Amino acid sequence: MEKKKIIIIGGGAAGFFCAANLDETQFDITILEQNTDVLQKVKISGGGRCNVSHACFDPRELVKFYPRGNKELLSVFSKFQPGDTMDWFENRNVALKIEDDNRIFPETNNSQSIIDAMQNEILTKKIEVKTQTGVKEIQPWGGKYLIKTNNGDYQADTLIYTTGSSPKSLKILESLGHKTIDLVPSLFTFNIKSEVLHDLPGTTFTNAEVAIPSLKMEESGPMLITHWGLSGPAILKLSAWKARELAALKYQFEIVVNFIGTNKDEAEDIFKKFRQANPKKSIGASKIYYISSRFWHRILWLSKVDVEKNISNITTKELQRILEFLCENKLKVSGKSTYKDEFVTAGGVDLKEINFKNMASKILPNFYIAGEVLDIDAVTGGFNFQACWSEAWLIAQDLNSKNII
Repeated sequence: MEKKKIIIIGGGAAGFFCAANLDETQFDITILEQNTDVLQKVKISGGGRCNVSHACFDPRELVKFYPRGNKELLSVFSKFQPGDTMDWFENRNVALKIEDDNRIFPETNNSQSIIDAMQNEILTKKIEVKTQTGVKEIQPWGGKYLIKTNNGDYQADTLIYTTGSSPKSLKILESLGHKTIDLVPSLFTFNIKSEVLHDLPGTTFTNAEVAIPSLKMEESGPMLITHWGLSGPAILKLSAWKARELAALKYQFEIVVNFIGTNKDEAEDIFKKFRQANPKKSIGASKIYYISSRFWHRILWLSKVDVEKNISNITTKELQRILEFLCENKLKVSGKSTYKDEFVTAGGVDLKEINFKNMASKILPNFYIAGEVLDIDAVTGGFNFQACWSEAWLIAQDLNSKNII
């Protein structure tokens, strides 16, 4: 009997992982990718090292990293979670490592290891990959699908839609009857022009606290001064959780930054203890908090305190000014910058229209949807890829188990 024809639209993480797990003895499988190369996001992820996943092995804890999709993903992760991802790649001779912050990378520190593992599966299964093949239209066609591309027409018994979150790919789904949620950026840095940050790119803070008072939201974690303003996990978490609200504010809002992650009263105690122990030191040479000397000197300059001044001679007023700049610094955000190449969006296919037992569309028969085209996104750290691996695996299992030939 003739094999059923599966077309996968999108040669990214979800599309390739799904193909790699399909039973090629049952299906004739083709991947259509509009770009010249597949797995482009996998290649550049984690600075070219590929942040494969995150070492969080309890689905109930794992879903807490997803601003959108957390309820729906609980059942998905209960069937395939980061431990299963690790097993999958390690069974294909890709050794993985868990770093101190729980991010998972290949031991080679090279995304090519991850790409090769999936490419080898595709080659072994003799799955056809058509690059530079952009889909223009999909038509239901006598119980099948007709896919019109710039590279000819294709027919499919089953369609797997893993295009990523481009407006064009969402318009195609809308034309087929799916409802979509507007796209907005989800992981981005805050653009800030301030003397506090000026000329200090690359300066890091190990555990900053950042609040957006107007949205009653606060996050903590590592933070980084960039050429444009502030970035790092503390900022990116805020940008993910409040993606829609910040878009509504047109990225004009105020933040309050605690650069040392210690409240003002505790910071004052730390200062006084240091002064007692080091009464003869100059304030500029005093290493009181976990910040760089350059940043400390900037704080002193803003506080109008001479760096040569003896620490014993710092007045109460001067100390309060220093602590305010360190612990309660109000900064105006005026715009955003996309986080490197790891662009993630909130928005996509309405999750109410997806069956999360198998990622099948509730609107279209024999039509599956996975990856960033869905209204699911996560904070940075390997979580977005994990959603792709888990969703893609579910689709493959569902199709393999149907024995439809």
